[in-house]
Amino acid sequence: MVDGTGSTEKLGGTGGDSGPGGASGTGNDDGAAYSGLLTAIPYAIRASSSRLFMGYVVIGTLATVVVTVLMALALVVVFGATATGTGGGSLTLSRAFYVVVGLFVVGPMLAPTLLVARRHRREGSTERYDAALGLAGFAFLGSLYLGLLVSVPPGQQQSVGGVLAPLVEFFYGLPQLAGLVPPVLAAGLIALAHRLTK
Repeated sequence: MVDGTGSTEKLGGTGGDSGPGGASGTGNDDGAAYSGLLTAIPYAIRASSSRLFMGYVVIGTLATVVVTVLMALALVVVFGATATGTGGGSLTLSRAFYVVVGLFVVGPMLAPTLLVARRHRREGSTERYDAALGLAGFAFLGSLYLGLLVSVPPGQQQSVGGVLAPLVEFFYGLPQLAGLVPPVLAAGLIALAHRLTK
């Protein structure tokens, strides 16, 4: 609309407040580029300036895909046993177990990527926060290896030589249920890094 001085007034306010609820245009553009899990991964890489975090996104995403495929194949085997009628009533429990374990493993692996993407989208992040989440993510991947090492059945344990032999034997000697401890602690580390560096 043109006023008496000949200047033109913009309808609908300034470009910075054009989004819903007065959100800035930058936030809306970021939101359009990040609309779900699959788009959050490339968005987190583009938004972050931490090489440590970007490295984790790549490795963590690949590890997530591998774990998801392995869990899916395991479920196929369980469903196949159900179709052939073998395994009895324990198959329902087995399916539930695989789903719970899958969520327990995949969730923390994706958490650093999703947390960083969410923070960049909402309020902007810092390199310190991104690096801390990336480091915590790598720690969780390492904890999965330790958990698997502890939970190896005695009949499948292999002798290891070299400098790491005493350490491996120590983990072999722990109760199999102790294999849950490293991943649980590492998942807590992700939450702690998120809280302390936000």
